Amino acid sequence: MRILLVTGRIAEPLVRKYGMGCDVFVTPVSVAAFLTPELIARYLVRGGIKSEDYDMILIPGLVRGSAQIIEEELGIPAFKGPRYAFDLPQILRALREGFRLSREVPADDLFMRDAIKRVQDIKNRTKNRSYIEKALKKPYNFLIGSLPVGFDFPHRILAEIVDAPKLSIDEIVSRAVYYIESGANIIDLGMVSGETNLDFIEEIPEIKEALRKRGYDVPVSFDSLNTEEIERALDYANLFLSIDGGNIEELVTEKPVVLIPTNQKKGFFPVNPGERVEFLEKLKERALELGYKHIIPDLILEHIPRLARSITAFQIYRDRHPDDVLLAGAGNVVEMIDADSVGINAVLAGFARELKISLLLTTEVSPKCRGGVRELRRALDMMLFEVPKDLGFDLLILKEKRSEKVGYEIKSPVIEARGRETKLEGIYFRIFTKENKIWVIAHRGTEQILTIAGEEPDAIIDTILEHFQISPRHAFYLGRELERAKTALKLGRSYVQEAELFKEFY
Repeated sequence: MRILLVTGRIAEPLVRKYGMGCDVFVTPVSVAAFLTPELIARYLVRGGIKSEDYDMILIPGLVRGSAQIIEEELGIPAFKGPRYAFDLPQILRALREGFRLSREVPADDLFMRDAIKRVQDIKNRTKNRSYIEKALKKPYNFLIGSLPVGFDFPHRILAEIVDAPKLSIDEIVSRAVYYIESGANIIDLGMVSGETNLDFIEEIPEIKEALRKRGYDVPVSFDSLNTEEIERALDYANLFLSIDGGNIEELVTEKPVVLIPTNQKKGFFPVNPGERVEFLEKLKERALELGYKHIIPDLILEHIPRLARSITAFQIYRDRHPDDVLLAGAGNVVEMIDADSVGINAVLAGFARELKISLLLTTEVSPKCRGGVRELRRALDMMLFEVPKDLGFDLLILKEKRSEKVGYEIKSPVIEARGRETKLEGIYFRIFTKENKIWVIAHRGTEQILTIAGEEPDAIIDTILEHFQISPRHAFYLGRELERAKTALKLGRSYVQEAELFKEFY
C-alpha cells in the first residue's frame, strides 16, 4: 500500500523516523495542529500530488475537521492518522492487518475504541445463555448467585466494603454502585473484626433490593470469621469469606465458600508454602465430606516481604489442582506498600492470569488505593490478550510509553526571566475541589461576594473575568491553580491551593 503522510515542518524528522516505508509531504506550516483539511488539500494540489500516486493519505490527528475534503479534492482516500508521530508504527501495523481508519476521528482514539470494543466482544460472548449453559457443565465453572465464574469466564472482581456495619444503608449502596461502575462484579460486605452485628445482617436483603432498583443485580459476598454472623447470613449472601479450620464444621452450605488455610480460633497459619498447600488440601477434603458444594481455595496472598512465599503456595496448589477455581486478595498487597497502586495492580492481574485465578478481592481503604478497582479492572482486561502491550489502551497514567522531545530553532534574542513584585488586589479567591467540581469563592476582605463552580478551568476563568476586574498576573495565577485543581480531580488526589500536587522524585 502506497501511503502519503502529511505533516508540518517541526514534526518532519519524527514522521520520517516513525513512518518508515511511507512517503512524507511537508507543508509550509510549522506546527501540524495549525493545519486544516482545506489548507492540506491546497498544498497537496500545489505539490503536484495526483490520484494515481497513492492509495491513501494520512493527515495528523491533531488537525480539526474532516479529511473528506482532501479526498474529494485529490481523489485519494484520506484519513486521520494518530495525534503524535511516535504512534505511527502501531497504526501502520494495524492498518496492514485490516484496521479501518476514520476521516473524522484521530487514529489513536479509534485504535483505543477498537481495543476496548474487542474486550467487550470477548465479555459479551461469555454472556450468551447457550454459552453459559454449556460452560456450567464443566467442573471448573459454577454460579455465584446468577454470576457465572470459572475458567471459561472473565476474571471477576470482589470489591470489599470494609466495616460495613458501621455505615448506613445509603452509604453502603453508594459505595457499592461506585465499585460496580468501576468494574467490580461482586460486592463484598466486610464485617467488623471482634464484633457481632446480627442486626446489620438482616439489612442485606434491603441492600440488594436497593441495588436492583439502581439497575445492578450483582451477587453479595459476606466476609466474616464470626460463626454466629455467618450462620445468620446463610440465607442472604451468595458467597462466604472466610471458611477455615476453626469454623468449617459448623457452617455447611451448598452456596460457594472461600476456604483459607488457617485456624483463626487457634491462631494457626502455616507460613511454609508446601505446608500451607497440604493444610488447605486437608481442609478441602473435609469440607467435601461435610457437604460443601462449591469450594474456592484461597492460599492467602501476603504483603511484601512475604509475597514470594505466598505466590509459591499458589503455584504449588495450581500444579496439583489444575481444575480448582481460586481466589486471591489483591488488596493485601496493594494496601501494605507505599507505592502507586497502578503498576502493582497490573502485576497482580498478570499473576492471576498466569495461575488461572478466577476471582480477585480488593478494596480502596486508604487514599493511596483510590481507584484501585478501576485499575484492577483495566489490568485484567489487558490480560485478555496474549501480551499486555501495544493494545490501544493501557495503565500508563503518570508515565508515558514513548518520549520524544520537540525542539525549536531559536532565532530571536534570548533574555533571562525575572520575577517582579506583585501588588495585592482588593479581590482574592479561594479555590477547592468537591463533588468532582472546582469551586472558587471570591472574597473582598472577609466577605464572600460570589461562588463559582465548574469542571473546566477555561469556563471558570472566563466567568471570573466577566464579574471582576483583575490584573493579568492575577488571572495567570488563577489559571495555573485551576489547572492544578483539575489535575487533582483527574487523579483522585486532594487539592490544596498553592500546594504542589507531586513531590520531587525524578
